[in-house]
Formats: sequence, C-alpha cells, structure tokens
Amino acid sequence: MRCSWAGPEPKPYTSTQKERLQSIAAVSATPQAHPCLPPLAISSPEIVAAHSNTGAVDFPSPPQLRFLKLRFQMDIDGDVEDVSRRVQVRFVTKLKPPFKAPTTTIALPSTLTRKGLSSVVNSLLQSGNDDWKHEPFDFLIDGELVRMSLEDFLLAKGISAEKTLEIEYIKAVAPRKEEDPSLHDDWVSSVDGSNQFILTGCYDGLGRIWKGPGNCTHILEGHNGAITSVGVVNSKDNENDTNKVVATGSKDRTVKLWKFDPEPLSENLKISSFRTLVGHTASVQSLASQPNGNLICSGSWDCRINVWQTECNEADIVSVKKRKKGNKEEESQSEGEAVSTLVGHTQCVSSVVWPEYGTIYSASWDHSIRRWDIETGKDTINMFCGKVVNCIDIGGESSALIAGGCSDPVLRIWDPRKPGTLAPSFQFSSHTSWITACKWHKTSWFHLLSSSYDGKVMLWDLRTAWPLAIIDSHEDKVLCADWWNGDSVVSGGADSKLRISSEIAIP
Repeated sequence: MRCSWAGPEPKPYTSTQKERLQSIAAVSATPQAHPCLPPLAISSPEIVAAHSNTGAVDFPSPPQLRFLKLRFQMDIDGDVEDVSRRVQVRFVTKLKPPFKAPTTTIALPSTLTRKGLSSVVNSLLQSGNDDWKHEPFDFLIDGELVRMSLEDFLLAKGISAEKTLEIEYIKAVAPRKEEDPSLHDDWVSSVDGSNQFILTGCYDGLGRIWKGPGNCTHILEGHNGAITSVGVVNSKDNENDTNKVVATGSKDRTVKLWKFDPEPLSENLKISSFRTLVGHTASVQSLASQPNGNLICSGSWDCRINVWQTECNEADIVSVKKRKKGNKEEESQSEGEAVSTLVGHTQCVSSVVWPEYGTIYSASWDHSIRRWDIETGKDTINMFCGKVVNCIDIGGESSALIAGGCSDPVLRIWDPRKPGTLAPSFQFSSHTSWITACKWHKTSWFHLLSSSYDGKVMLWDLRTAWPLAIIDSHEDKVLCADWWNGDSVVSGGADSKLRISSEIAIP
C-alpha cells in the first residue's frame, strides 16, 4: 500500500551547517548555558530530539547538538533563523491513556508542521512509557485541522503568536494496514461494506460474499450480464432471521434478491436468487434499501427509479419458476413487478440513496440531484449541478448533507437546509479524474471517502481542504468504495481486485 500522510521532509544539513552546529555546541556542555538561548520549558533530551533530522546527518549527535537543531532552524544559506520565531504551545487531547501527554507549556519552532508536531507528541508519550510505539497524530487549533506550518496557520487565521497556543491532538485518520487483495475475474464494479461481510459485484456477472480478505464464502450466480450495483437489504422481517438478504442489479435489466447463511460450513458456495425483479427497460445502475423496511429501489439507464417489495406478495407475483438440477428440484423463484415508479430524470439515474423511511435521493447524468417523497411520488428538491453526477451519499451533520461526485475531479458537499442557494458548502479538489464513489462515515459528522478514475481513494475531514490520507493501492481505475466495520475502507476497481485498507482511527 502507498498511503500518503506525512508532511514535507526536513532538508539535510550541509557541511557548513554541520560545522556551525558543532561550533555552537562546543560553547557549553549544557545547551541552556549558552547566552543566546532563552529558558525552555522542556527538559527531556528525547523530546528535544523529536524534531532533529539525524537520519540525514552522518556525524555524532550528542543531546546538546540535537537540542540546538530543534532551537536553531537553519535556512539554505546556513544562516541561523531568528530564535524569536517560536510559539508557546500546550498539547491537549480527548484520547484515553496511554495517549495522554503532559499538558506542560513548551516552546516550539513556528516552522513545525503536523509531522514535526506528531514527533514531539510521540516523544512526550514515550518519555513515560518505554514500550510506546510511534503513532501518527493530527492536530486541531480552534476546531480546525492544521495542514501547514504553525506560523502560516497563525497568520492565516489571525491568531496572535504571543499567547499560549492550545493544540488538540487526535489519532491520524489513515490506514495502518493494507490487506492482501481479493481477486476477481473481471472489473469490480460495486461494493457494500455495511454489514459484517463484504458484498461485491463484478463484470463477470457474479456477486460475491467475503468474510475477510481472500475469504469468499458465497458466489451469487444467475445474472446474464455484468453486475453494476449491489446492496444489503435491511428488511425488518429479517431482524430475527439468521439468514441475510442482498440485492444485485445488472446490465441484464433485472434486480435479483439472494438469501444466504453468513456463517457457512464451506467456501465458494454457489447460490441462486430467490426472486427476480423485472421492469426496467435498460441497464440497472444503482440500488438502495429502505431503512428497516421491506422495500428497495433501483435507478436505471431508462431514466426511472423503480421501487420493489423484497417479500413475495400475491398481488405483485407475475410467475413462479422452479428449476431442476439433476433429479433435485431447487427452491422456487418468483418474478416481481415494481410497486411504484418515480419519473422525472431525463438521463441515466446513476445513484440512489435511501437514508430515511419515506425519502429517496437520486443523482443523474441529467446534471440534477433530486429528493423524492415515497408516498406522493413527487420530488421535493431538484438541484441543478451543472455537470453529470456519478454518485451521491447522505450524511454529515444531522445526516442532512449531500456529498456528490461529478464528471470532474471535485468532491462537492451541499447543505439543502440553506434556502436560496445551490452553491456547494464544501469543495475538495485533490483528485485528478472523475469521482466514482463517495461515502460518509456512519458515526462521524466530519469524515467521508471518495474514489476516482485516477486510481486513488481519499479520506476527507470537513475541517480541512486537504485529504487526510490517499490510498494508492489499486493499479487501475477505482470504480467503487465503502466503509467496512467502522475502521476499514473497501474498494474495487478495473484491476479486478477488492482492496481492504484497515485500522483507520475515526474519532
């Protein structure tokens, strides 16, 4: 895995800089005895050494020399930086022990970025714990993530450098581990990580259930075309049922429902669907399940959104088919028609989301995002976005924000509660190609992910315009992504792989 987190590396010292440091260190065996050094509220040489770049220096570095490296940052010409460019800081955190560092006020160079700050905090924590292992941290000042040097941040926000700066540190939102890829026979077009298992759809026409990396428990066999969308059915009738129900949509214009035991006795168990939903006249592109209900909806290239029952009712059964395998008759399969159709889009319905019992959101290639009332069948919001919309998700503050990816590299966030404006509240522009998926984290108002044709998955926090982490583990376009188990990201792409990036700390 190639996951970007760290800030810029410190520049190696030149031979002239080394000589100047050594001559200064020779003045006194005790660094604070030097007349140019004001008192310092930090005494541990390990903490002082935290910002040293000894890895780039090939000569002995005694504690006083490491101290001087922290206190005297040199510019490219070898001149010593003005020692007054320091800020008084106090680190605070809401993390539990052993992540609580002393809250003593210390003086740090104003040129420190989050990587340097993380090194200081790790040294503070290590000073009281010999078994401490390095942990990357992020930093908040007045509720905003720091993504530049302290000096630049203070200038940008108009904060005085004279007062003591309170900096909150949190675990960095970045994967600590990349699992081995789970291989498919074709493009992985869709993924759902909303349950304990992972559900994937593939261009080979098969759905797959994964218990973990490389552990495929079920193969869903029955579509006559590529699977383009998948989803877990959250039926209230299945709450006490040990079996799970999932749905798949395909280029064969159908939606199929599947029931399986999530704890099988063998792997790669092939199962058939128990119901096929027929009614679209073009490829099915997206699926969503009603929260705690018995309905699902599907968006299609026929510009329509169909709503379906997940249970077999006599009123909407068209026919019942029984298949024979050898001399054994398999479970009956029913075909169902849509119970309602939402009409209004004029091009492909690329994404549907069902966040509330009676409300569906949809996105389309007709440049619009709509919100639908299920009872009336009418749209209550029709937002014109000016571009093809590939994907949307609902979450954030009060589960009211709309995240959307379009036919450009920009991830946009809209707040429909703000009247009279269609301008996005947030825009994130670090991708270099179309965005294919965006997903809010289920327990955080601030965090979401995005995937793109540029081959990357990015993790975001609304409190900063820069990505928290860039997951660059795919070898081709990333077509889909989702959160899994709260601390992992699952993604699939044109490299025919399911990737799992795990151990992500979400506050």
